[in-house]
Amino acid sequence: MAHSHNHNHSHEVTGKNLSVSIFLNIAITLAQIIGGFISGSLSLLSDALHNFSDVLSLILSLFAHKLAKRKASEKYTFGYKRAEILAAFINAATLVIVALFLIYEAVERFSKPEVIGSGLVIWLSLLGILFNGFSALILKKDAEHNLNMKSAYLHLFTDMMASVAVLVGGLLMKYFQWFWIDSVITLGIAIYLIIMGFGLLKSTTKMLMLFTPEDLDINEIIAKLHNVTGKNTLHHIHLWNLNDNKLHFEAHLECTENISISDFNSIVSEIEEVLHHEFHISHCTIQPEFGKSCSKEFIVQD
Repeated sequence: MAHSHNHNHSHEVTGKNLSVSIFLNIAITLAQIIGGFISGSLSLLSDALHNFSDVLSLILSLFAHKLAKRKASEKYTFGYKRAEILAAFINAATLVIVALFLIYEAVERFSKPEVIGSGLVIWLSLLGILFNGFSALILKKDAEHNLNMKSAYLHLFTDMMASVAVLVGGLLMKYFQWFWIDSVITLGIAIYLIIMGFGLLKSTTKMLMLFTPEDLDINEIIAKLHNVTGKNTLHHIHLWNLNDNKLHFEAHLECTENISISDFNSIVSEIEEVLHHEFHISHCTIQPEFGKSCSKEFIVQD
């Protein structure tokens, strides 16, 4: 059985910016909880709750990021490389859960609007925009290269947008006494959280279930590979994400002749080149077969 390991050099993701974001979010959360109770603003408390969930999510993301860097061992042959996918899944799920709770609270409050201290709401929402905006900005580059960091970035970005919404609500309450807008803003924040969280939840679920990556076509890959394998055909194929930047491919190669190991290695080398350069697949395992009686379908249930 032949194996290949190709390492892609790209942007290095570190946990430093995540640590800064955690500190800033703790400060925002405490300020908004105190301010929400003093002012009576549900939208401010909902933003604080969202921020608190973000603190937990960011800590989880940082822990998973550190964990993923641990080396493989005899007990953990893949290491902890899937830890970040799991963290991203949990973070996406918390976005949706928090959103459902906010919808319930907003509907309850809408029928009984309360007088709210809008001045405090305005100043604390400005603080939220500043801190969350800065946190999202320093994580943006990492988010482009890492699904775990993307989940953290989405939490922070939605926090910033939520603070913008709270600011608008605070201004409307201050100058027009539209206190019912507090519930409307809360409902808007919740819907936005569901939209943002669902996409990430869907993509991480597919990775955890070892589904074929959406941007790759098994049939196209096989067609390309059969150009180099000739009469030798591939079957029993699996293609999955180990994590968000490492793709694994495995297949059986049915050889028409009882070829030597060196000839087989030559074929595998060509397969590796196609997979790496055309499809960015970083790890390949090919099992040779000759005259073996089994299904020759591309996809076979194990």
